[in-house]
Amino acid sequence: MTTTAPAVNGRVIALAHYAARALLEGVLTRRGATFHQNVTLRAVVAAGGSLDRGELVADVTGSLKVDEAVVLGTVGELTAAGLLEQDPARPSRLRLTDAGRELYESAAAETAGISARLYAGIPAEDLAVAGRVLELITRRANAELAAG
Repeated sequence: MTTTAPAVNGRVIALAHYAARALLEGVLTRRGATFHQNVTLRAVVAAGGSLDRGELVADVTGSLKVDEAVVLGTVGELTAAGLLEQDPARPSRLRLTDAGRELYESAAAETAGISARLYAGIPAEDLAVAGRVLELITRRANAELAAG
């Protein structure tokens, strides 16, 4: 018996997203962190370990599609927990602490193993096509949000 793959639509994309996110949240929960905190730490890591507060808030707000107040709350949580700190040389910037870097890196290492298992055996060409399609959908959805 041959099974036909479902056409890509919002439900299929959402199911994949939420299944993978549940795995990530399990990793984060064991470390006492949240999804929003991880996304925020990742933005600082991607910027080289230090980022202007306004740029950080804009990056995370744009990524998560949440209100600025939610991101500011997350930044406050990370600062209170000693995972982010104000850069004394540049007060408008936030930087990772050693604890923040260790938390992010340990979660990333564990999720890398999970990702490897999830993507195992999928041909590179299929992943490339899926990446292009999802990137296009994201661009279109962001344009709709900007226009609305």
